[in-house]
Amino acid sequence: MDIPKIHESEYRFCLILWEHEPVTAVELVKLCAEQLGWKRTTTYTVIKRLGERGVLANEGGMITSLVSKDEAQAGEIDELVEKKFEGSLPAFVAAFTRRQDLTERELDEVQRMIDRIRRGE
Repeated sequence: MDIPKIHESEYRFCLILWEHEPVTAVELVKLCAEQLGWKRTTTYTVIKRLGERGVLANEGGMITSLVSKDEAQAGEIDELVEKKFEGSLPAFVAAFTRRQDLTERELDEVQRMIDRIRRGE
């Protein structure tokens, strides 16, 4: 399934949604005003747009996500790897690790992930 594109300001909105869902549109308006400084109309516009793109559902003013945070993040990574690294995950990892000082703990976690993938988990 293709994950719908979620733009930066929409992603900040989704972070609020994921933390509070299911949540009423009225409560989202309040939360977005407090956390993002948005006007009511901005929040309703984003709800409408994300609903049209299949990111969230609005059932009688109750808002729930149709795309999880993990799915949204994975979609962004897939797009980044495809656009900037010609689809090469090793090229992405090499570029990332050249710019990051990974701790022993982080390296161990990455190794555990690789081991799980190799085992087919």
